[in-house]
Amino acid sequence: MPSDLPSSAGGPQRPPATAARPAGPSVAPTAEPTPVPPSDHDHGIEFECASLHPFEHATDAQMIERRVRTVTPLVTPTPGPGASSTLRREVLYALRTGGPAAPDQVADRVGASRTGVLQQLRTLESAGLVTRSLSRHGVGRPRHVYDLTPAAQELFPANYGALAQSFLTAIRSIGGEALIRDVFEARRQQLKKRIASRLADRLPAGASLWEKVREVAAYEDETGYLGRATRDTDGTIWLSEHNCAISGVSGPYPIACEEELELFGEVLGARVRRECHIASGGRSCTYRVEPLEQ
Repeated sequence: MPSDLPSSAGGPQRPPATAARPAGPSVAPTAEPTPVPPSDHDHGIEFECASLHPFEHATDAQMIERRVRTVTPLVTPTPGPGASSTLRREVLYALRTGGPAAPDQVADRVGASRTGVLQQLRTLESAGLVTRSLSRHGVGRPRHVYDLTPAAQELFPANYGALAQSFLTAIRSIGGEALIRDVFEARRQQLKKRIASRLADRLPAGASLWEKVREVAAYEDETGYLGRATRDTDGTIWLSEHNCAISGVSGPYPIACEEELELFGEVLGARVRRECHIASGGRSCTYRVEPLEQ
């Protein structure tokens, strides 16, 4: 279900995910799918329930290098002896654990050269993750001191899933399943209003169903679901989520998935049928979208 947590603007441009046409309620992989650029979905494709590239694949060092460049969240464990990490990542953790410091102090903390550390600090500063200020210490020239910005917090581990689950457990203890259902329904209405407003702002009056699905897929992508819209050569439209951003909630609370299905039908004004489901073991949540008149 679409996330209602804030997300970084200008997220990473992910490689397009592909999928192959599901063959019914129980889908077996067929042919190798052909990648389709997100900006050009008018070429028909077929896709599988078990679609490719659902997540970023890289070493830990490559992930932080990629994500720092795009100033987007990264959750990683604290680097330890022998851990795979980049100097940039070590600099981030040194500032987080040790506080503001001059380049030579950071270099001492991470065991690297001052020149190498300074280069990383400047890159992080350009990305808006580190700030620089002048500090005077006795006689002599002032020195530059670096510290993390609030935006850098998104690079460190968070546990929003556990927080959400604890809230839902408390809600259930107060009002049982009926209150849980009311909460998810209220959330659906909030998301419906948000997405409908986006469609109205970004699409022309009388926009086609395909245009609406593409815009909804873009919203899903921005909120962590790796959303993609694809269209077969016969005109069949598919809306896919290659990641479940609330998997910690959708597992114990299946109503989250029920509400998502209803949400898509309402905002698109279409008949929406789920053909593949992450919570049921699929590689994506994939929906067939059809006009109501069909």
